[in-house]
Amino acid sequence: MVGEGQNIEVLISAEALAERIAEMGAELTRDYAGKDLAIVAVLKGSFVFLADLVRAIDTDCTVDFLATSSYGNETESTGIVRLALDLTASIEGRDVLLVEDIVDTGLTMKYLLENLSTRHPASLRVCTLLHKPSRTQVEVPIDYKGFTIDDRFVIGFGLDFSQKLRNLPYIGHKVG
Repeated sequence: MVGEGQNIEVLISAEALAERIAEMGAELTRDYAGKDLAIVAVLKGSFVFLADLVRAIDTDCTVDFLATSSYGNETESTGIVRLALDLTASIEGRDVLLVEDIVDTGLTMKYLLENLSTRHPASLRVCTLLHKPSRTQVEVPIDYKGFTIDDRFVIGFGLDFSQKLRNLPYIGHKVG
């Protein structure tokens, strides 16, 4: 079984994740009803959250992906953000929802917001599953937030440790 024997403490259960994502989906449905919604997800960490979130949104939308890198195989961000994969479609004139797994330093989000703003969306908002405010280096707007967490390196539900443990059905922390 994934994660077996690795001493992982469950921080946010699968049930709590499902409940909060359903609430966020209802809020997004209300806020984007009748709008030209383009969801832009940041790979790789957000893919599990994104899959559940888009199924909880009851309004038309498109989905596209970006990939950034600032961690490599480390547990701490290098602080240097690079775009590894760009969008496949234009967002000009569209209402864009940028979906991220976790906002911690704010550096990646700041970079993406600046980059996407140059593409002239009608609106640009941020939706993150997790926010780690104790690590903030740059303040960024977070319009939709799943959970605020303490300063721990978290895994599961799309978040990885050296590209592994993304498939845990909960958010956890390795202990010991």
